[in-house]
Amino acid sequence: MNRLFQWVIQSPLKMLLVVLWVVVIFSQSAPLVLIAENSLFSLLGIIGAIFANATGAGGGVVFVPFFNHLAFSSQSVVATSFAIQCCGMTAGAITWWRYKRCHHQTDSQWRALPTSLMLSVPASLCGVWFAQFGPEKFSVLSPLKGGIEQIHLGFGAFSILLAVAIFASIPFLKRVALKQDAEQFDIVALPVISFFGGIVTAWLSVGVGELVAVYLIIRGFNVTMAIAVAVILSAFTVWGAVIYHVLVTQAVVWDVVIFAGAGAIIGCMLAKYVVLAFSPQKLKLFFGTWVLLLGVSGLPIF
Repeated sequence: MNRLFQWVIQSPLKMLLVVLWVVVIFSQSAPLVLIAENSLFSLLGIIGAIFANATGAGGGVVFVPFFNHLAFSSQSVVATSFAIQCCGMTAGAITWWRYKRCHHQTDSQWRALPTSLMLSVPASLCGVWFAQFGPEKFSVLSPLKGGIEQIHLGFGAFSILLAVAIFASIPFLKRVALKQDAEQFDIVALPVISFFGGIVTAWLSVGVGELVAVYLIIRGFNVTMAIAVAVILSAFTVWGAVIYHVLVTQAVVWDVVIFAGAGAIIGCMLAKYVVLAFSPQKLKLFFGTWVLLLGVSGLPIF
């Protein structure tokens, strides 16, 4: 708690964010009731952001099954997850970028980070908007909207496939010689993966960060750099995705976002230390097991 207080007072911007958060809460008609009913969502935000920013997986890996169990509508599940991730993934992206600038500015193993982002961010945003606005123009794309049952099943299937990919990538973490620059194959593969990852993300609120991180690891890039790319990419993607839900569906549950979003900002600060404290193998093994359990729980057998 003392460190958190020091973190706040050391930056005027951070103090401003805290003040704005307090003002938003107490500007509500019943602030004490709001706090009593929703304060525990801060813990959910912390947990989701730690997983998201320590592994490159979006916070939706935690938020989607939780909101499903709370019987949120299909639109609210995705929309609220996006809004929370806008807080946590943005803070995480800033944290990882500053870490790169401070500790790896001249590190050849981090040279591919800007290139990877330039190749993946535009494609991911195109994929998200294609999935969100496409069904309104083309009826064949209407299944992308999905219902709560489809989201639950889709999330389960995607999580299991993701867990398998994570386990498969673990042997690649032992490489001594790591790639430093994107090659011609990567220049083609990254936009393609990001575009389809953006489509998956628009539906499930997770996808593109995980897919790109696993791809970079399998291709032989530095695992910490791959996680940083995934976090920054996810931050851009969720901001692009939430616009649709704010303007069109209006399905964001803001009472939850106020607290879970604040927790996500705190969680993102802790995530970097989680990554640096554990070996990449142990981190991926733990994360893969967690994602596999969440995926199995999303199948209709439960």
